Amino acid sequence: MAVQKRFRQGQILKLLSSQPVGSQDALRRHLGQLGMRVTQATLSRDLRELRLVKTAEGYRSLDAAVKEVSPLPALARALKEFLLDVRPAHNMLVLKTPPSGAQPLAAALDSERWKEVAGTLAGDDTVLVICSSRVACNAVRKRIEEMLR
Repeated sequence: MAVQKRFRQGQILKLLSSQPVGSQDALRRHLGQLGMRVTQATLSRDLRELRLVKTAEGYRSLDAAVKEVSPLPALARALKEFLLDVRPAHNMLVLKTPPSGAQPLAAALDSERWKEVAGTLAGDDTVLVICSSRVACNAVRKRIEEMLR
């Protein structure tokens, strides 16, 4: 591992241990204040390599986040934490979240491996759920709504 990468990752861990950071962009800005210019792609790789995940309290180590897991299944927990709105569009669902909520929600949905879901695309505050048909889309929407009850 290059010295610069090791130092940057050390600074990321130091920052996250001293204060909650709620988004990659905020983390990138904090690193910029320390004189480190980093792209979003590099930051994503660093977070993955460091096994850091986004939680409601900011980024944490995967091991620490798993210890704090509530008894709810991952998707139900993610839906309750991040989902603001569900909008159907033919054989797709558009799931709206707060900023930085789309990726954890998409990951939780992907981990369920529902046969009706062909795939997901996550932006910052929107998840596009692509279903195999309109019927499948309606089934997924109903399942999501039931998990919110």
